[in-house]
Amino acid sequence: MMSLIKLKKASALTVSAIALACGVGLAGCKATTESSKPLDTGSFSMPQYQSVTLENGLLVNLMVQQEVPIINFNAVVRAGAVNDTTSGVSYMTMKSLLLGAGGKSKAEIEQMVDFLGASLSTASGRESMMLEADFMSKDLDTMLDIIQPVLISPDFDHSEFEKLRQREIVGLSQAKESPRAVIGRYYNKLIFGEHPYANPISGNSKSLADINVTQLRAFHQSYFQPKNTAINVVGDFDIATMKAKLSTAFGGWKNTDTAVQPDLTQGLAPLTASKVLLVDKPDAIETTFVIGDLGIKRDNPDYVGLTVVNTILGGRFTSWLNDELRVNAGLTYGARSGFSAYSAAGVFSISTFTKTSTTKEAMDLALKTYGRLWEQGIDQQTLDSAKAYVKGQYPPKFETGGQLGELLADMYIYNFDDAFINEFQAKVDGLTLAETQRLINRYFPKDNLQYVLVGNAAQIADIAKEYGEVTKVNITDVGFGQ
Repeated sequence: MMSLIKLKKASALTVSAIALACGVGLAGCKATTESSKPLDTGSFSMPQYQSVTLENGLLVNLMVQQEVPIINFNAVVRAGAVNDTTSGVSYMTMKSLLLGAGGKSKAEIEQMVDFLGASLSTASGRESMMLEADFMSKDLDTMLDIIQPVLISPDFDHSEFEKLRQREIVGLSQAKESPRAVIGRYYNKLIFGEHPYANPISGNSKSLADINVTQLRAFHQSYFQPKNTAINVVGDFDIATMKAKLSTAFGGWKNTDTAVQPDLTQGLAPLTASKVLLVDKPDAIETTFVIGDLGIKRDNPDYVGLTVVNTILGGRFTSWLNDELRVNAGLTYGARSGFSAYSAAGVFSISTFTKTSTTKEAMDLALKTYGRLWEQGIDQQTLDSAKAYVKGQYPPKFETGGQLGELLADMYIYNFDDAFINEFQAKVDGLTLAETQRLINRYFPKDNLQYVLVGNAAQIADIAKEYGEVTKVNITDVGFGQ
């Protein structure tokens, strides 16, 4: 989702020396004027849906999809890790919704949902939290009786919370055994520093140990309010009947106070020098690394064009990065790049892993491949291929009711409308070679790249120094670096 809904920067030693030029010959300049007929891969437009706002301010989106007798329900709250006063409190609040509510214990809720063959789950992100449920249409009344108290008046059972807390602390320790599972948290900390976007969604072992049920209740009261929430329902139902049932279930939900949101536009100063966060994992036999910098906001008008350009660089199996590092050099099993966009900022990253002995070779090849964006640019055949790929991959993202429900949730959190969906293919088709070069020059970070390396510091510390000022932490240290 969402980023729960759902990357990084290169060395000044290499990338800052890259020159943008059309002087590679007449053929190279001619390529910028060529055009080709768009490949028709089919199109996707936003399915019809209705929106209604209840008197208490709760937004309800209803999308009828009658192919199968299933309903996909989600409630998305405009709050997340950026709202944490103690790291991980939003995450633990969301997890704790399912620990008992409405006179039913955690076990009883689980048994009732399982008996119906339904599902009920929670998810947490940087700027949003979601309660999701999938169930047969005939079980709507039963599931609403479960969902309503879980969302509005959870018990936050103390004994169940203590068990949850211990599981999460152990899980954090286990996650650090896999650098690929946690390197993104170290990277966000390096890029954003003290900004709320640096807050790890999961918290850390110390912060989770400090959180108590009183904090969960306070966080819930502050942010779980109808004016700060949207409910999205997709599936086989009658619109009028669903409106009536949701109004009965949630119309009496009261707002307590205005949900206070942080100003995420503050504290986003550009990084002015290359830095390296070296995370020491002494038993590692490979180095996992990320290279990148600040990226874009979710509402950036060039979002679609950047999706196409990044597809060429590192967004598919036949991308430049994967071809060079995996197929041609055999240095890794996979390399990729991408933009992760949030409401007020985002990150760009190049990421991969390699055996310890080939750390420098892989990093330099990743930087060299990245430099092709400026050194040679994109030719028409490559652009046409990427356009066809992006258009072909787009409709399958919204095939199921759950996917459509999450799309509606993203639209609420990131304030975009149907036009983004309906105009997507046209924007892809309209992307020219000249436009790709503008996007590369404007958005892909070139100087002062930032690095995170997770591996055996005794063997790669000297390599790390070649890319910027190094800060070393141990992977067993609490948190995700400084």
